[in-house]
Amino acid sequence: MRLLVIAGLVVLLLGGIVSRVVPERPRMEPEVQAPDQIVDFDVLYRQNCSGCHGENGASGAATPLGSATYLALADDSTIRRITSEGVPGTSMPAFAQSAGGMLTDKQIEVLVNGIRGRWANPHTVESANLPSYSAQAAGDPSRGSGVFATYCASCHGANGTGGQKGGSVVNGSFLALVSDQGLRTAVIVGRPELGFPDWRNDVPGRPMSAQEVSDVVAWMTAQRPKFPGQPYSLPPKAGESR
Repeated sequence: MRLLVIAGLVVLLLGGIVSRVVPERPRMEPEVQAPDQIVDFDVLYRQNCSGCHGENGASGAATPLGSATYLALADDSTIRRITSEGVPGTSMPAFAQSAGGMLTDKQIEVLVNGIRGRWANPHTVESANLPSYSAQAAGDPSRGSGVFATYCASCHGANGTGGQKGGSVVNGSFLALVSDQGLRTAVIVGRPELGFPDWRNDVPGRPMSAQEVSDVVAWMTAQRPKFPGQPYSLPPKAGESR
């Protein structure tokens, strides 16, 4: 009987020692998903796009990806190309791994499909004469000056240097950071949420023609300084020399 009691005490003692020496099995933490495995649109858009294009594709500093007008203007191949390759000379970087970015082709496709599926509305411009994404004919800066006076000067000032409703569109720093296509897209799509009308509503009842869009863009790009960052000066008026 005494031996049984002693044996029991030894077992209890050893059990306590072992429990202190052998650590508990660590709890399993949720597995962290590798960046190139994320295929959730909301996550990808928030991490890569919302900083410039706005939380819901609007009210950001860059092109409003949530605009139904923009999505009617730019097809999937255009959005895919811009997302993958970026826009050289602007603040739009390349996101595809093949172009030095961080996103896989599958992730690029998730973004393209998500943008289209989330915000496109084909009925937005179905009855409007929507100009093409790219210019079909070269613009004429001299004609563009008159187009600007008709459609844009009331907001951006007679010389484009800014007015009560809109900022300067001939500022050298601005023009150095935006591509010709970016200007064309802005003229067509506008930023209605910021009070900047699209090509149909600059002059109520008188939408801009495709050629007028090309001409006013040509006028603006003609103001782009050859050496960005240098002080900008307005071109001389007719009959005036400098």
